[in-house]
Amino acid sequence: MAHTHGHIGFVSTRLAGTDGVSLEVIKWANVLTNLGHECFFFTGESDWPAERSYVVPEAHFQHPDILVLTADLFDNQTRSPKTSRRIQLLKEHLKKHLYRFVRRFHINLLIVENALSIPMNVPLGLALTEFIAERYFPTIAHHHDFAWERQRFAINAADDYLRAAFPPTLRSITHVVINSYAGRQLALRTSATSTLIPNVMDFDSPPPRPDGYADDLRAVLGIEPEAHLFLQPTRIVPRKRIEKSIELIRRLEHPCVLLISHASGDEGSAYQNYVLEYARLMGVRVILASEWVNHQRGRRPEGNKVYGIQDVYQQADMVTYPSRVEGFGNAFLEAIYYRRPIVLSVYEIFRTDIQPKGFQVIGFEDFITDDTVKQVRTLLHDPERVAQIVEHNYELGRIYYSYRTLEQRLIALVSERLRVQSLARRVQGYH
Repeated sequence: MAHTHGHIGFVSTRLAGTDGVSLEVIKWANVLTNLGHECFFFTGESDWPAERSYVVPEAHFQHPDILVLTADLFDNQTRSPKTSRRIQLLKEHLKKHLYRFVRRFHINLLIVENALSIPMNVPLGLALTEFIAERYFPTIAHHHDFAWERQRFAINAADDYLRAAFPPTLRSITHVVINSYAGRQLALRTSATSTLIPNVMDFDSPPPRPDGYADDLRAVLGIEPEAHLFLQPTRIVPRKRIEKSIELIRRLEHPCVLLISHASGDEGSAYQNYVLEYARLMGVRVILASEWVNHQRGRRPEGNKVYGIQDVYQQADMVTYPSRVEGFGNAFLEAIYYRRPIVLSVYEIFRTDIQPKGFQVIGFEDFITDDTVKQVRTLLHDPERVAQIVEHNYELGRIYYSYRTLEQRLIALVSERLRVQSLARRVQGYH
């Protein structure tokens, strides 16, 4: 069967580092490239090759101008006229660059990654919405989480913007969600239909075996040889409930260290300070490892090693994942992929979309129980049982969450959207 090959433009506030959106874009782009498409990237920060990237600083959610606007929009229920005027100016600035991006790389399909889902950059969402409407431009809006899922956006002075662009309901947009609950909520709140495409890992290509690169990781981070290394492979934000990981380690009554692989990100430092103080009170050592860990290996400016995310997984004895809520659970899939046992809170999406498939984890509900502690302690001292569990989980991952699953869904989705492009050209040409 022949497929139309396209020039696909990914759009996001940031396509760099180890956040879930950036990592998932890598997977989508790899699959689409293998299908014969060419991928390009419009963003405020890019780890992609410069010749395929179009970087506009104001597209980043951490641009100083955007941070000021976001604070005014989501700190109270009124906004200043100055904020409204500034949003319109930035919207026009970003829309102008979207036109240039599409022309420069001959883009005929946009894939918007969360920039039409959550209002981290309101001018970018508005610019995208107007551009798509003006050109009837075929677009896949890939939603990882929505504004209504975040308490910080509940009180706002941006309801008009949220209704217009987060997400917009235009006929040329196909909505993609990563879990069934998000699809139901999208339909309830906007009447828009959606396609469910869960997050994936390349389970048909197992991770390389340890090659010695990370053999010094424990020594570099000052971890005693007899200590159990628990990996918290998430950002430091309140919904991750890292204090539950600390409590668990405290109750094990064995030398243990909790390594947190990601920084706090876009939600400030207050929770990080709380986590560190809580760990001090509980007598648990916590290592903030974001300076040493990235999605791939490298070197810091002073020459010290940067370890890949695969290195810290392979050095860990167990993964902790006590999140209150997750859009899907990239860290869950990574732990399965790197064959590590997991202790997690049974968040809603895990309960409805993942657990029924038969994954074996140590799960708890709202709090750590004695039984949770007992199960963790038992697994730490039973490597044969651990080996059985992680192989069982890996096989389920290969069946349900592999690149093959993503490829099958993208073939139909992208081909249909590219056909819309021919209609768009008939409706109105480019400026």
